[in-house]
Amino acid sequence: MLAALFKEAGKDKGHIPIKGTINGNPFTQTLVKYSGKWRLYLNTPMRQASNSDVGDTVAMQIQFDPADRTVPIHPKLKAALQKNKPANKIYSSLAPSMQKEICRYIYALKTDESIERNIKKAINFLLGKERFIGRDKP
Repeated sequence: MLAALFKEAGKDKGHIPIKGTINGNPFTQTLVKYSGKWRLYLNTPMRQASNSDVGDTVAMQIQFDPADRTVPIHPKLKAALQKNKPANKIYSSLAPSMQKEICRYIYALKTDESIERNIKKAINFLLGKERFIGRDKP
C-alpha cells in the first residue's frame, strides 16, 4: 500500500499529504517518517469524529492528497511586512514551515483587534523583540 502511495506522490521521503476515512469519517492528514517508520498520527478531533480511542481497531482508507495546502499570507500581515522591510526580509528567509505556522496562526484569529495585536507581535518577533507562537526568535 505504501509503495503505491509513494508512486502517486512522486516521493518516498519527507511529509506526504494524504486524505482518507476512519470508520467512514473523512480526514486530511500528513504521513511522516519518524525513527525510520512511517506514521499517521490520529489527533483528538479525528478520533472523536470516528468514535474511536487510543488502542481501538478502526476501518481506515488512505490515499495521496494532491490538493494545494498552501496557507496564504493574511492581507493585513502582508501589508505590515511591506511597511517593515527588515521584518519582511527576515520573514522571507524563514523556512516555509515557519512562514506557514505564522500565517496559520494569524488566520485562526477571530476578531480584527486580535489580528492587529498579533500582527504587531509577529513583526516584533521577526525583529527579535518579543516571543510569538511560543518561540523566542526566528
